[in-house]
Amino acid sequence: MSERYVVATRTDAERSLPAIVVFLPAHNEEASIGGVIARIPRDFAPGYRVEVLVIDDGSRDGTVAAALAAGADHIVRFPANRGLGAAVRRGLAECCRLDAAAGLMIDADNEYPPEQIPDVLAPILGGEADYTFGSRFLGHIKGMLIHRRLGNYGFTLLQSVLLRKVIYDGQSGMRGFSREAMEEAEIIHDYNYAQVLTLNLVRKGFRLKEVPIQYQVRTEGQSFIKFKAYMSSVLPAIYREMRRPVKRKTKEQRYARRAEEGAGRRQGTAREQTGRT
Repeated sequence: MSERYVVATRTDAERSLPAIVVFLPAHNEEASIGGVIARIPRDFAPGYRVEVLVIDDGSRDGTVAAALAAGADHIVRFPANRGLGAAVRRGLAECCRLDAAAGLMIDADNEYPPEQIPDVLAPILGGEADYTFGSRFLGHIKGMLIHRRLGNYGFTLLQSVLLRKVIYDGQSGMRGFSREAMEEAEIIHDYNYAQVLTLNLVRKGFRLKEVPIQYQVRTEGQSFIKFKAYMSSVLPAIYREMRRPVKRKTKEQRYARRAEEGAGRRQGTAREQTGRT
């Protein structure tokens, strides 16, 4: 079975605006995904349209139907479960295919606050950062068990040491991306993305900023992350990522790229408007 797209219709007027794409990787999240999508703000950024993309990672329940009923604009369905890393990788690629000026990933499990999407994207839209976290440990956490806290602390500390940069929440499931960060991001394994994505982007010179958020552990469904599988998959991936050479871009190169992209989008919008007159 091949991948399947389900796409809602948008008007020409809506498409004339640059896009912000909010994407949700999801696996068997029928109980929660509709509530998350319904709470995603659509009008927080003047001059942009906000679209919702779901990457359905081989769900066997009603995840896709619930997402469509809640107003998802685009859905990519994997025929079988590939892993969270593969879903996030595809989400970033789809954001670029949809010509998004910025993107935001949020877990579909109702633990992260959709209402704070504007906060997490603000540093990117304001030109202060290329890559952002919704940081639980700079904000407020409700209901996280001690073993999960310790696991988060441990992997976050490892990232801080490897990057020689203070990081507070390296495991966050709510992240914002500039267009260039989405284009340049590399996730080298399918199981998970959290550590290798940050190591990859920060080593390439992308500016990271953490934004405090309110976080509450899921009340429905269950986590599909298992500790032994996580450790045996993620630690080797971290090792491989740190051994890979990356090309670090200077600030001047990043600024020049953003200026070119902005000029291209303005020209495209002008051509569309001319064609309709």
